[in-house]
Amino acid sequence: MPGCLRRNVVVSFLFAPAVAGATGVAVQVQDATGKVLPDTVIYIEAEGGAATGKPGTALIEQKGLKFLPLVTVVQTGAMINFPNNDKVRHHIYSFSPAHKFDQKLYSGQAASPQVFDKAGTVVLGCNIHDKMIAYIKVVDTPYFAKTDGAGAVRIDLPAAGKYVVKAWHYNTVGGATPEQVLTVKIGELATAIFKLPMKPIVVGDPGT
Repeated sequence: MPGCLRRNVVVSFLFAPAVAGATGVAVQVQDATGKVLPDTVIYIEAEGGAATGKPGTALIEQKGLKFLPLVTVVQTGAMINFPNNDKVRHHIYSFSPAHKFDQKLYSGQAASPQVFDKAGTVVLGCNIHDKMIAYIKVVDTPYFAKTDGAGAVRIDLPAAGKYVVKAWHYNTVGGATPEQVLTVKIGELATAIFKLPMKPIVVGDPGT
């Protein structure tokens, strides 16, 4: 199937009539050329009001000398575990202002869970294996998800109203996080398409 036709099919499917009773937002994310962008973090904030919700837990494992998943999104206050499922030890760290930490050489489940209590972007690395990298997006809302392999995602919302929808990808130019204000009606899906400016992909990057 030609690339342009495939993208049209994806968008048409995403924005097809919603299941009766659904209230939320459907999002499609592409780069400037129209190529779909998986692993884009989409998060939604109620306009003029703080969202509530209990932060959950997440897991980022080390396997095959990689962090899996490459991109994780959690609500502020969430706890993340970092099991090492490789046969070698790892020394993971982050210098990011949103959450600095340092886990010395360990294997198995030995690393203490980390609580991410400040919104922002956290970049993970390994002092032993320089090519290991992963990204954590910490957001002040319980309404979030990542786009799938077709660059699409749907997020259900608890009520109608005005919402600010934001899109973040680890490879955007200047760390751009564009946003759109949408009016969501009860029983309907509002829709949004984001086109993100991307930096050139370097062969060997974790996302390639």
